[in-house]
Amino acid sequence: MAADADESKYFVRGIEKNSGCVLKMNQCYLGDVGCVVWDAAIVLAKYLETKTFYDPSTGVNMWAGRRVLELGAGTGVVGLMAATLGAEVTVTDLENLQTLLKVNIQDNQALINSGSITAKVLKWGEDVSEFLPPPHFVLMADCIYYEQSIVPLLETLKLLSGPETCIICCYEQRTEGVNPKVEKQFFELLQENFNCEKIPEEKQDPEFRSPDIHILHIRRKP
Repeated sequence: MAADADESKYFVRGIEKNSGCVLKMNQCYLGDVGCVVWDAAIVLAKYLETKTFYDPSTGVNMWAGRRVLELGAGTGVVGLMAATLGAEVTVTDLENLQTLLKVNIQDNQALINSGSITAKVLKWGEDVSEFLPPPHFVLMADCIYYEQSIVPLLETLKLLSGPETCIICCYEQRTEGVNPKVEKQFFELLQENFNCEKIPEEKQDPEFRSPDIHILHIRRKP
């Protein structure tokens, strides 16, 4: 546990990598939605280890040296996974989640050998110049749930995306409350500037996947 962390605030969830190493993710007993590891974040983190991106037996590693930005990182599990695979990662979220992100980075630093990870504040819809040039990958897990955040999120995606940028979006489809409306609105607006490709379940992690959790590759239209 990080030396400056108040242990009474946190409980730990282990996420096992294919190598057998375990990411130790601190979560908060009390707090907003960003303080816990959501299922979509685990599905996305494990997807980064699939043979599409990473296959030590053949020497394939699409993460090595790639610049990766995670939006709405919460606990940071997705970005941490990418960093352990060799990516140069920046995990971003609001000011109130920076302490948790930094605790998790510190507690998993020993698993990061060739990659790197830093935490920064990024409020959607605001200036992104410090995160440019555009990253190779933008990662986002369960970021589509607040109606008022849809337009700022899309604006941030537009500002961050270059011709080579692949946005990997993972979200849990929810059928209650405002969620269906918010998802519909997000994807309608997204298609004005981006193309989407849905990743079939058989290309996801064989264990960490679900019919309710969708992974998309999103790219700027030329």
